[in-house]
Amino acid sequence: MPTPRSTLLALLCLAACQVLTAADLKLPALFSDHMVLQRDKAVAVWGWADADEEITVEFAGQKKSAKADASGKWSLRLDPLTASADSRKLIATGKDGRKAEVSDVLVGDVWLGSGQSNMAMTVNRAKDFEKEKAAATFPLIRHFKEESAGAATAQTQSKGKWLACTPDNVGAFSATLYFFGREIHREVGVPVGLINTSVGGTPIESWIAPEVQETKPELSAALKAQSAALPKIDPEKAKADYAVELKKFKAAKAKALAEGTKAPRPPRNAAEVSERKGSYGQLFNGKVAPLVPYTLKGMLWYQGEANSSDTRAPLYVHQLSALVTDWRTRWGEELPFAWVQLPNFSRPGEGWPLIRESMLKTLALPKTGMAVTIDVGEAKDIHPKDKQEVGRRLSLWALGNVYGRKVAAASGPLPAGHEIKDGAVFVTLAHADGLKTRDGAPVKGFQLAGADKQWKPATARIDGARLVVTSAEIPAPVALRYAWVDNPETNLVNGANLPASPFRTDDWAPLPAPAPAAKGKGKTK
Repeated sequence: MPTPRSTLLALLCLAACQVLTAADLKLPALFSDHMVLQRDKAVAVWGWADADEEITVEFAGQKKSAKADASGKWSLRLDPLTASADSRKLIATGKDGRKAEVSDVLVGDVWLGSGQSNMAMTVNRAKDFEKEKAAATFPLIRHFKEESAGAATAQTQSKGKWLACTPDNVGAFSATLYFFGREIHREVGVPVGLINTSVGGTPIESWIAPEVQETKPELSAALKAQSAALPKIDPEKAKADYAVELKKFKAAKAKALAEGTKAPRPPRNAAEVSERKGSYGQLFNGKVAPLVPYTLKGMLWYQGEANSSDTRAPLYVHQLSALVTDWRTRWGEELPFAWVQLPNFSRPGEGWPLIRESMLKTLALPKTGMAVTIDVGEAKDIHPKDKQEVGRRLSLWALGNVYGRKVAAASGPLPAGHEIKDGAVFVTLAHADGLKTRDGAPVKGFQLAGADKQWKPATARIDGARLVVTSAEIPAPVALRYAWVDNPETNLVNGANLPASPFRTDDWAPLPAPAPAAKGKGKTK
C-alpha cells in the first residue's frame, strides 16, 4: 500500500528536525582545521549544543566532558598540553554519537594581534615581498584572520579560518604578526598561532568594551563629546550619494585611461565606512568578544594613528590602559601585552608625540612591552613597509621578557629618571647597555627650556647609562624633551642598535601660536 500523505509529511518533518538537531553541535570558528592550541596551560574549549546535552571532547589522549546549560552553551578545559608538531584531531561528541571534528591541530604558542591598518597591513604590502614569499615555507606557523564586523552587542561567534604558512598563503597574513611569529618560531622551535583581529582607520575607542568606557569617569565625558561630534549618517542617503559619485568616477576613470592620465580615487560609501569602523565599543563586541576565552600566550597592539589629533591624543593614556586591563580581565589572566610605539611620520601638531608618550606611560602596567620604531617609519607614508624590523623588535621583548631567553636587548633605551644640577639635566636610562649614537656623531634630538617655557636645542653627552644635557641658551633649565616631534631626527641607540624612546620631563600644554602681524601697520622697530 502507498504510504498515506500525512505519514509521509510526518516522516519528512522528523528527518528535517533530526538534521537541524545534528547541526546544533558546533564549535567556534577558532576551533577549525589547522588551528594551534596553547601549550603548558589549561586549554579552554567551548561550543553549542542542545540544552542540557552532555558533550565529550577528545584530544591528545585526553577525554573531558561538560554539560550544556539551558541556552545550549557548554565549556570545559583540557589539561595542559606539551608543544607538539604532530597533526592531530580534536573531536567533540554529543548525544546519539553526533560529532564535530577539527583536523590538523598543533600545540604551541598563540598570540593575538589587534589594532588598525598597520596591524592589518599584509605581508604582500611589506618590503621585499617576493623574497619573503619565496622563503615562506613554515607549516608550523598558522594565521587566523577574524572576519566579523562590528556589532552593537557582544557577539559569541567569530568568522574566519586558519591558514598554514606557505608561499601561496603568506601574502594575506598580518605582516607585523607574521614577522613577529617567524622570529618566535625560529628561536623557540614550537608551532606558533597568530590571531589577527584588526581594522584599518579605527580609533581605540572602537576596541574597548562600551561598558568600560561608559563607567570610567576619565573616559565617559570625552566619549560622549566625541560621539556627539560624529556626523550622523543616513544609510539610504549615503547609498544614493555613493551611487551618484560612483557613476561620475567610472566616467572619469574611463576618460583618464583614454587620455593616458592619472585616474581619480574611487569614492567611498560613508555608510559602509561607518559600519566597518563601528562606533565606540562595536569592534570589541564584534571582533574581540567572540575570541574570549581562547587560550593565549600573549597579545600585541599596533594602533594610535586614528587618535593622534591634538584634541584626542591626551585621552589615549587612559584608553590604552583601560583596554589592556579589561582584555586581561576577560581572559582571566595577566597576559603579556606589548604594543608598537608610533613611528616617525610627518603629522603636524603634538598629537603624534602625545600618543607615543601615552604608550611609554602605559609601560607602568606589569608584563607590558613596547617596540620603539622612530627610525623605521616613512615621513610621507603612514604605512611604513619595514614590518620585518617591527616584528623583530616585538619578538626581542617577547624572547627576553616572556620566554626568558638571552637577547642583546628587549627594548630600546627608556627614561628612568632625571636630576637637574649645576645648569645641566642628568638623565638616567633603562635598557641602555652600550649606549651610543648609531652614526658616531653627537647625540641629536634634545631640547631644554627654562622657566619661560621656550625650547632651545641642547647638547647631550653620553656618560655610561646616562646623559648629561646642557644648552648655552638655557643656563637654568627646568625641563627637557627628546625627539618630541612627529618626524624626529635621532641617532641615540643602545648596544643592540635599538633606538631610545621619545620622552619629556614636563607636562606643559602646547604654547599658543603667535598672532599674525597686523596688516598696514608698517615694520616693527
